Amino acid sequence: MSPFHSETSVEITSMGRTGIWLTLLASLLGSNANGLVIKASKTSAAGLQYAEERGIPRSVLRPKDFSHVEEFSAAISEEMDRHAIDLVVLAGWMHFYQIPSRYEGRVLNIHPSLIPAFCGQGYYGTKVHQAVLDFGAKITGCTVHFADNQFDHGPVILQRSVPVLDDDTVESLAARVFEEEKLALPEAIQMIADDRIEVRGRRVRVRGGA
Repeated sequence: MSPFHSETSVEITSMGRTGIWLTLLASLLGSNANGLVIKASKTSAAGLQYAEERGIPRSVLRPKDFSHVEEFSAAISEEMDRHAIDLVVLAGWMHFYQIPSRYEGRVLNIHPSLIPAFCGQGYYGTKVHQAVLDFGAKITGCTVHFADNQFDHGPVILQRSVPVLDDDTVESLAARVFEEEKLALPEAIQMIADDRIEVRGRRVRVRGGA
């Protein structure tokens, strides 16, 4: 059964580029887009205004308001429980979220490199692309994976690659990777919506090709 039935809720948890992700995912969800919920970690997140203008439920949970990551994570989970969230999308989210057992296998993350390269604690945003350039890698890309309680570690759903050009800067490389991210994340969500994903240990099988 597809998880995107008429009452499905998809939460987008993000810091940056939320408006872009929302536009893409609202289009993907179509008539079920009223199930979107937005969570941000700062009041200036662009997605909050987007959500307000469209009547999408939204909230802000700031890490600095909590004494430790467990308390912060528990607050996130409790907020999700209020909306009966089926799928959590970490789009540009840069904080550690400790996933409780009830949300295992329901949290997606997108990372701007080909995991397991240039990933893990400390690798986020432009730091990833700078590391790619500093290392002299010839190929990079993005990865959509199920999140677990380690940084950039859960089973990989799909990856898209891009070349690293001789004259690349951090900005040009980041822009090229982000174009692939905009394709990869909706594609992964669609696979889940079509009930095509099967996880066996660390291996993700996609039924029906892909």
